[in-house]
This record gives sequence, C-alpha cells and structure tokens, in this order.
Amino acid sequence: MRQPAPRRRLWPVFVPFGIVVALAVLWTALWYFAAAAAEITINGWREREAKVGRIYTCDKQTIGGFPFRIEVRCADPAIELRRDDPPLALKASDLVVVSQVYQPTLLISEFSGPMTIAEPGQPPSYIANWTLGQSSVRGTPAAPERVSIVVDRPTVDRVGATPANVLKANRIEVHGRMAEGSATGDPVIELALRLFAATAPELHAFMTQPVDADVVATLRGLADFSPKPWPVRFKELQARGGRIELTRARVQQGDAIAVGAGALSLTARGGLDGQIQVTIVGLETVVRSLDLDRAMSQGSVGSAINALDRLMPGLGQIARQNAGPGIIAGLRAMGQATTLEGKPAITLPLRFADGQILLGPFPVGRVPLLF
Repeated sequence: MRQPAPRRRLWPVFVPFGIVVALAVLWTALWYFAAAAAEITINGWREREAKVGRIYTCDKQTIGGFPFRIEVRCADPAIELRRDDPPLALKASDLVVVSQVYQPTLLISEFSGPMTIAEPGQPPSYIANWTLGQSSVRGTPAAPERVSIVVDRPTVDRVGATPANVLKANRIEVHGRMAEGSATGDPVIELALRLFAATAPELHAFMTQPVDADVVATLRGLADFSPKPWPVRFKELQARGGRIELTRARVQQGDAIAVGAGALSLTARGGLDGQIQVTIVGLETVVRSLDLDRAMSQGSVGSAINALDRLMPGLGQIARQNAGPGIIAGLRAMGQATTLEGKPAITLPLRFADGQILLGPFPVGRVPLLF
C-alpha cells in the first residue's frame, strides 16, 4: 500500500521572514531613539551657546535620514552674537546636521552660503561665501570633546560705500579639542589653525600676499570649560596665572618661511606678553612683507628723518631709502645664523609686550586686547 505523503512543514519558511520583520521593527525603534537623542544633543548645544550670547534660530526645521542616519535640516539659519561689540547678526542659506544612528553624539554639519553679516536691524556690512563649509562636534554639551570647522574657498567682501575684499583663501581649518582634564575641572585646550593661500590685506600688510600657516597652541590654567564668552575665559586664565603655549607655528609666504615656538601670558589689561623664538628663511622678503621700512619712518623715528630734511633737503629721503637695508643688517647682527628645511636661515626673538609685536627691536604689529 502507498504511504501518505509527509506533511510539509511551513515554519522554516516563516521564521526567516519573522526575524526580518523583528529586526526591521527594532531598527526603526533604534532610529527613532537615536533621532530623539540627536535632537536633544543639538538643543543642548543651542542652550550652551545661548548662555554666552550666541542665539541660533532657523525658519523651519525638519528631521529625516531614515533608515541609516539622522538628518536635521535648518532652512535660513541665523545667528545673533549679542555680546559682541558691536552685536552682529549672521544669516546663511541652509544648514544640515547629520548624525549616525550608532553615534548620536557626533554631529557633522554642512552650511551653505552666501552669509550676510550685519548689525541687528541694519543692512549687511559684509557678505561671506564659500564652496564647502563643514563642522563637526564630538561629545555632549556637558562634556565637549572636540570641535572642527573647515571652509573651502572662503571669501569675505565688504559692501556699501567702500566695497573691498577683506578675506580670501583656498581653505581655512579651525580645530579644538580637550587635551587634558575635563570640562568641569582644570581643562587643557588645544587649538589649531591652518590657512592655505590666505590673504587679508586690511588685517596687516603681511597678509597682502597669499600666506600658508599651520599654528597649534595650548591653553593651560583654565578653571573649567563651562559656557562663557572668550574674553571672560581669557580673563580667568590671566587671573590664574595661566599661559598660552605656542607648540608649533609654521608660516610660509612664497619662498619665505618662518617657524617658531614659545609661551605667552596675559597682562592685567588683556595683552599678550612673552617671547617666541622664530627661525626665518628669506629675511629680506619678510622685512618687505612686514613693511618695516615704512613703519620705521613713522613715529619718533619718522620725526628724526623729517628733521634731516629740514637740515638738508633730500637727506631724509636718502635715509628712508636705506631704512630697509639698515633694518636687515641690524636683524642679522643680533640674530643667530642657522638652517631651516635645508636653507640658510636666521633665528630671532619675536617679542610680545602687552599686545605689541616686535621682531628684535623693531615693531611689526599689535594684537588686540583679549579682554
């Protein structure tokens, strides 16, 4: 007799399907949980910034990115810097903040230009633009770990009665991280600035020609890293006897190269004070870029040169024409000959005296007071 055919079991077919459905449900729940965590983190950063007078707003905010990431889009983002003097209002075109589902405390942002810069309620004074602008923030508002900002092809133009380009570069990078300690006790902050082919003719004569720079500094002496304006933070640093360690600095303009390191402190009124040993390749180029001969023809030195004209017409002009070679000879006499990157160089002291910058005995500029 024929045996009846065995009944086919259906559970092996439905189990994989059930597992897939269960995983989809779990992943969806995880995405919504991570999206809520990312939104809480973003709001926490906003609240932290608001405590120091930086107010972030947007006309419309949406959350998407399912299933693999969390994407927060802010249309027409605006920033008010209420504690600046004068206060400023910045407005860009678009801002997208992205976080991975598995790491909601790492926020990566991309912001789109152009961005207008103005005093609140006034027409724009400057317009900034770029090809790519990105930032990343790691950590939580209570325990920040690292912040980075990278801008490709940035330009800043003054608009109005006297239009001019005030900043242009191939790339600008700003990085900051918690090197030691914590946000609540004795933090040590490392800051890095990188410029690629940057010009800022209104900042200093040296910045008229493209400059590449790689500068790393460390702040030591802060009590904490709670939300507060940077002038208040620097004042706290000065009161605690802290210092700014310039651990690495390399600046290049054409064939001229300068490399230095040293430590700076802050005076009671917020000026930088200290000394950095700088090794320079192409001293003649640096002197011309710093416009030292013109600077030496002003002030008390300029008065003395003008007196030569009164003594004998034309004698002052001869003195001005020879100011540059005289400055170079003086710097070479006081410096120490060496080599840098296989090229002849000279090492000189770059001094900071309550904000004034001097290369050897010659003034080359001034840093604004930090508080």
